[in-house]
Amino acid sequence: MLGGLTGLTDPKGGDWGERMLNTVASQTIRHLFSQSESVEVSVRCNPSSKLLQGSIDSFTMKGRGLVIRRQFAAEELFVETDAVAIDFSSVLSGKLRLKQPTQAIAQVTLLEAGINQSFKAELVKTRLENLTTPALTALSGGQPVSFPEVEVKLLPQNRLRILAKADLNNGELVPLNMTVTIGIERRRRISFKNPEIDLNEVSEAQKEISRTLSLALVEILDNMVDLDRFDLDGVKMRLNRLETEGERLIFSGYAEIERIPKNP
Repeated sequence: MLGGLTGLTDPKGGDWGERMLNTVASQTIRHLFSQSESVEVSVRCNPSSKLLQGSIDSFTMKGRGLVIRRQFAAEELFVETDAVAIDFSSVLSGKLRLKQPTQAIAQVTLLEAGINQSFKAELVKTRLENLTTPALTALSGGQPVSFPEVEVKLLPQNRLRILAKADLNNGELVPLNMTVTIGIERRRRISFKNPEIDLNEVSEAQKEISRTLSLALVEILDNMVDLDRFDLDGVKMRLNRLETEGERLIFSGYAEIERIPKNP
C-alpha cells in the first residue's frame, strides 16, 4: 500500500494515491447533499509521497443537480482550494478530515425554477405565513397576515420580478406585482432594494393596500436571505458577486472550511 501511495501509477496513467483520495473525497462530499445528479472531485498531489504527511496541492469539487437539506436546489456548485492539510489516517479508513481550516473559491448557480421551489420549503414558509407584526395586522384588523404565493422571475442587470398574493384572513387575496434589484450586503446577505410597484392589474379598491403589502414583502425578503442560515456544518460561504443570466442566478465568492461537514 505504501508503495502505491508514494509513486505507483495505474495503467491509465493516474497516480494510485490520488485516485484513492479522489474516491474517498467524492463519497464524503456526495453524502453532504440530500440529492445529487453528479459530484466530481479532483485532488492533486505531486509528488504523491506528500500524502503521507497529509499535504495535497489542490482540491476541486464540481457538483450538479444538488439538493441541500432536502428542500433547496442548486443547479451547479464549484469549489476549489489551494494547498490543504488533511489527516492521512482518515483517508485510509475511508473518511476525509482536515488538519486545519482552509479557504476555497466558490461559485453557485441557481435556476429560476429552483428558487421558486424554495418558497415551498418549511424554513421559508415559516417566515412568510401567519405574521403578526403591528404594521401588517393594522391592515388586517388584527388578524395574522400570510404571503402564501410568491413567484420570482429573473431579469437582466440583477433585477427580479416578484409576483405574490397576500392573505389578510378576510377571505380575499391581494395581488402583488413589483420589480426589485438584488445585491450583496456584508458578503453574506442578499438584499432586495429599489422596489418598483406595478398596480396596473390590481383593482382600484386594492391598489393602496397592494402597494403597502408589496413594500412589506420586500422588507421581509430583504431580511430573510442570510447565508449563515443555510451553511453546512463547518463551512461558511461568503459572497463577492452575484449576476442574473437568463434563468440562472450565479453567485461567486469563497468558502471558509473549518472541517468537512457531517451528513445533513
